[in-house]
Amino acid sequence: MANSPQAKKRARQNQRRYDINKARRSRIRTYLRKVEEAIASGNKDVAAAALRQAQPELMRGVAKGILHKNTAARKVSRLNARVKAIG
Repeated sequence: MANSPQAKKRARQNQRRYDINKARRSRIRTYLRKVEEAIASGNKDVAAAALRQAQPELMRGVAKGILHKNTAARKVSRLNARVKAIG
């Protein structure tokens, strides 16, 4: 348990950042799930549109420090390849 005032403040800041990052991660996962569902449906246009919406979210996660840039690039690359393979 935090005892000093600065440790108490740090604990509050950590909790606030945790909550914000958790919400951002959840938002990113939602966009990725939409792409996955569109790919599973087999509709190339819908899948491409979902991917176009997911890309900025992934890159925003990189900018905010939630994802590593290579992780986001890998996810985009793999999803893009799967979308192209449809039809």
